[in-house]
Amino acid sequence: MLKILFLLLLSGGVPVAMAMAGASLIYILWSGNIPPFVVIHRMVGGIDSFPLLAVPFFILAGNLMNNAGITNRIYNYALALVGWLKGGLGHVNVVGSVVFAGMSGTAIADAAGLGTIEIKAMKDHGYSTEFAVGVTAASATLGPIIPPSLPFVIYGMMANVSVGALFLAGILPGVFMAFLMMLTVAWFAHKHGWGRDIKFEWSRLIKALVETVVVIGWPLVLWLLVNNLGWPPQPTVIAGLLLLFVADKLFNFQAVLPIMTPVLLIGGMTTGIFTPTEGAIAACLWALILGFAWYRTLNLKMFVKVCLDTVETTATVLFIVAAASIFGWMLTATGVTADISAWVLGFTKDPMVFLLLANLLMLFVGCFLEPTAAITILVPILVPICQQLGIDLVHFGLVMVLNLMIGLLHPPMGMVLFVLARVAKLSVERTTIAILPWLFPLLGSLVVITYFPKLVLWLPKMFY
Repeated sequence: MLKILFLLLLSGGVPVAMAMAGASLIYILWSGNIPPFVVIHRMVGGIDSFPLLAVPFFILAGNLMNNAGITNRIYNYALALVGWLKGGLGHVNVVGSVVFAGMSGTAIADAAGLGTIEIKAMKDHGYSTEFAVGVTAASATLGPIIPPSLPFVIYGMMANVSVGALFLAGILPGVFMAFLMMLTVAWFAHKHGWGRDIKFEWSRLIKALVETVVVIGWPLVLWLLVNNLGWPPQPTVIAGLLLLFVADKLFNFQAVLPIMTPVLLIGGMTTGIFTPTEGAIAACLWALILGFAWYRTLNLKMFVKVCLDTVETTATVLFIVAAASIFGWMLTATGVTADISAWVLGFTKDPMVFLLLANLLMLFVGCFLEPTAAITILVPILVPICQQLGIDLVHFGLVMVLNLMIGLLHPPMGMVLFVLARVAKLSVERTTIAILPWLFPLLGSLVVITYFPKLVLWLPKMFY
């Protein structure tokens, strides 16, 4: 009865959050066994969670970075690093998304923010609109895979999994996905005979490589000082940040300081300096320092607008979580989750077969539901089965998020699809066709990440 009510409301065009809460309330009123106020109680209890405090702060940090002129710096850095390759701007698109993923945490922000600059630049250099849209859509899926990630926060809270471990789990798969996408760009460049988009210059490349070395080497040096020489962590990090600002001023780096956002976040969590929630606040503080004090690209009027946008987005996300809390509780209370678990385990007890079936289900669900809603519905159903089959929940969380990111590229509800159709001024049909070739590297990544969990779990097991 509960499932039928939910599907009826959803098919009638009711927003998914309202459909979940409405179906639960109607079922409670119809059964007469549970007081109606339980709906409000469960919804409030569902968002009364300390880890969920990270949600508004990660959204705010991404919005601040997106509105502080950071996207142009990321684009210029990626252009210097890989723009001289054949099919250069395609590679720039992928590398730029890798960097921006470390600040935004959502695929839609990547597509709307960096995608606007990249699609225009690619069209100006003679690339087809379809190719520009396809590579932008594929690379946008990196947004929630490379930390920080809003879907990881939601999944971690729902599945009772360490958010820090999930963040670490996304690093190597994100790099692997970017590598496959760059191979796809190289194949297109070879097929169409594309050349370089900028002239190769040693000075430009060396400067970009120096920035990359600084980003990688800076945290390693601090780690060695703290762990091998016994330096106190907080003063060492503060001194290191001051030196970083001095180096940025002396060498006029393009993107070192913005790229440091995920480095500071992951470093702070793995060393125990702060929790993921406190890390989200630190990311906001870092964005404010860069926007107001260092680059001076933010002003009070822009800050107020960013805060209002953050409030709107946060309200939407948390209402979905609240509605899913009562819906998930009702699924458990009515025995739906137990029945599904029994059916799946009666069909197969092989973890590999279950992961295949779960992938097919999540790819299908991702085409119709927004990732936050899909996570909150699927976690109570699939996680208990994973626990019985011995599947690592950190690994499964990454598999789930990647499936739902791929779903964002498909009609009828793919938000990235619609955003890019609007940005590129293409019809939804042409945008869908443009994205189809890019499903090969994405689905290839999904297969590797699903069936080679060591790629996902190596970093989390080192630190957790």
